[in-house]
This record gives sequence, C-alpha cells and structure tokens, in this order.
Amino acid sequence: MFITICTFAITIQLKNNMARPKQDRKIGHPPLMQGFKPFGIPPHLLSSVSLLFDEYEAIRLLDYEGMNQEQAAEKMNVSRPTLTRIYEKARKTLATAFVEGKMIIIEGGNVQFEKQWFRCKRCFKLIGGLENHVRCINCKNYFTDELTPINKI
Repeated sequence: MFITICTFAITIQLKNNMARPKQDRKIGHPPLMQGFKPFGIPPHLLSSVSLLFDEYEAIRLLDYEGMNQEQAAEKMNVSRPTLTRIYEKARKTLATAFVEGKMIIIEGGNVQFEKQWFRCKRCFKLIGGLENHVRCINCKNYFTDELTPINKI
C-alpha cells in the first residue's frame, strides 16, 4: 500500500514538472538578412544576441505591418497571450542589442514556413523553393549544393 502511494505521488510530480512542447509558429518567409551589426565596429569585436524567427515575425506583423495582436496571433497560429510573450522577448532582445552595442543574429526557434526556403552560400540571396533557384549575377556556379536550407516545411 505504501509503495503504491509513493509511486502515485512520484508520477503526479513528474507530470507536473513536464513542460508542454512548443507549437510551431507559422511564418510567411524568413527575413532577407541574417542579422544586423552596429555601424563602424568590426564584427570580431562584437558579441551578439539571437532574435528567433518567431520574434522577428512578431515585430514584423505588429510594428511593420500594423496588425493588432489578435490578427498577428491568428496569422502565426498562436494564442494572443503567447504572441505577447514572444513580442516582449523580441523587444527585450532588440533593446539589449541597441543599448549594449551587440550584433543581432536572426535564427532558429519553433517555426514553420509556408514553403521551403534556402540561402545561397556564396551571395546569401534568399530563395523560396528549389524551383525558383536561378543563377544570380554574383554567383559563378549554379548548383543546388550551394544552397543552405533555412527551414522545415
């Protein structure tokens, strides 16, 4: 009897400590750039902060597109409170970068793009789908092995 009660208590405690897996946030397309750096300071002298793709998207939808939080949350497939948390984290990251003079690297996170995206390893051009890969002026070669996938579909 005692062993059964202890096992039950441990099971309840383990379930309470397990975090719910994060749901993928919907993103239309990745940013054109991979990040930003303060003007006039060589990159090797700077530290950096990461701005996740979903944080970038929250800034884009709310501040650039002018959507309200309900509209942006629906577009990203998250609840409004979740969008608010994502947005607040993004603002904190940007403020840290501006005030402390850090590079901003835009990368990662639990996101799902509408289609497969690639970035050219040579010229860093953003390409939406292999069918749209054409030889650009800056690249001497035209091969799919020069492309780095940005996302999963």
